[in-house]
Amino acid sequence: MESQPHIRDISGNTALDEAQRVKRFEERIQAGERIEPKDWMPDVYRRQLTRMISQHAHSEVVGMYPEGNWITRAPTLRRKLGLLAKVQDECGHGLYLYCAAETLGVDRSDLTDELLSGKAKYASIFNYPTLSWADIGVIGWLVDGAAIINQTPLAKCSYGPYARAMVHICKEESFHLKQGYEIVTKLAQGNSAQKEMVQESVNRWWWPVLMMFGPSDSDSSNSEDLMRWKVKLFSNDSLRQRFVNGSVGQAKAVNLTLPDPDLRFNEESGNWDYGTINWDEFWQVVKGHGPCNRERMRMSRKKHNDGRWVREAARAYSARHPEK
Repeated sequence: MESQPHIRDISGNTALDEAQRVKRFEERIQAGERIEPKDWMPDVYRRQLTRMISQHAHSEVVGMYPEGNWITRAPTLRRKLGLLAKVQDECGHGLYLYCAAETLGVDRSDLTDELLSGKAKYASIFNYPTLSWADIGVIGWLVDGAAIINQTPLAKCSYGPYARAMVHICKEESFHLKQGYEIVTKLAQGNSAQKEMVQESVNRWWWPVLMMFGPSDSDSSNSEDLMRWKVKLFSNDSLRQRFVNGSVGQAKAVNLTLPDPDLRFNEESGNWDYGTINWDEFWQVVKGHGPCNRERMRMSRKKHNDGRWVREAARAYSARHPEK
């Protein structure tokens, strides 16, 4: 993607060659300065940000499907309202992120086309089915809990629009975590069938949630550049370890067992050591061969087609009432 011709050079010297521009850009990054849309940036930084933010936006939108299926089946009116509010939040998060991506010079419709064609990726976790009401609680506790750990550092990332979007998003994710853990706690304290249901749900979701943080550091092709540019502040493995450390105590508090026989506290490191992740499963899901990949894409295309009349009406209204 070519840099926009009107983008300002913070040095005031338009004669700087590419190497000097890159050097000045990286000095700003290392000094902790925020990069804004009109600032000069290397094309590779722009491309990596576009990929990362758009994948994040797609994940928020696709993430509505497995939970949205349970709104009418939630056990009480209070739970229905809470789940409806959560799904609406996720929709809003997607809009925030698409707007942030557009500041990089891309068109939202192009990003949507890439998702619908299967070219663009989204979080692997949303390619697993929600089989019981307990899954909704476990998603709130583990999936949203992992999202908070993954996303909170992004509120301090080097690209201003992305960082500001994440400040708002993380506040709402905290509510989702609280709501999910409350559901899990109620079930874990319930009758034997409820306890069995929530434990079975934890057993199914634990390992896919660990995969949410992305491939191991040695296999993550984009992490080095993203960390050098302070888009990512922590590696995949360090965030994953932070999540495991926090989840052990939360599971014990409600008498649930994390399905990992190799889970051990390491006195030397102060961390919980965990077993080997099935990376073959992770890559199969990423490549589109997960349990629900086809269903999620079918639903995305259906929703997009069903909403065509809304987009056309909005364009017609805009044409009749141009901004003054």
